[in-house]
Amino acid sequence: MLRLRPPLPTDEAAFRAGHAQMGAEGFAFGLGLDPGMNWPEYLVLLSDRRAGLNLPERHVPSTFLVAQAGDQLVGRVSIRHQLNEFLLREGGHIGYGVLPAHRRRGYATEILRQSLIIARSLGIGRVLVTCNNDNAGSIAVIESCGGAFDSEVPGIPGAPPIRRYWID
Repeated sequence: MLRLRPPLPTDEAAFRAGHAQMGAEGFAFGLGLDPGMNWPEYLVLLSDRRAGLNLPERHVPSTFLVAQAGDQLVGRVSIRHQLNEFLLREGGHIGYGVLPAHRRRGYATEILRQSLIIARSLGIGRVLVTCNNDNAGSIAVIESCGGAFDSEVPGIPGAPPIRRYWID
């Protein structure tokens, strides 16, 4: 059973370990978690972002949740409450990741499925989800959750193109 929830004060060690693992793959697990940032400060940052307070330039309000299965953190999701130009082009409403040790167990599908429910509760009717065109796992997850392919856009130089999907 997987549950999405906000990070807790007791999650610091597991979260930072996941952040380091995903960072080694070039994926930002702890969005906005700067080196040396203390954990309580990070939790306030996430709370502020959810409320739309103190947002960095070009950021939108967002809900950041961890995915917990049993007593372990297995992934995370960021649900953007609205789209700006960048998110409309390549970031989407929902960005999720599963920690390497927990992949290929259906967690990504369940994270996206639950995130869609949360997005709807935030008033988002049509949800944009994107992934790299070489990420067969994410393509399968998005399509299994009802994603309809819209288009492919170039990624940053040297990166694969980005596939855009809408979920109604």
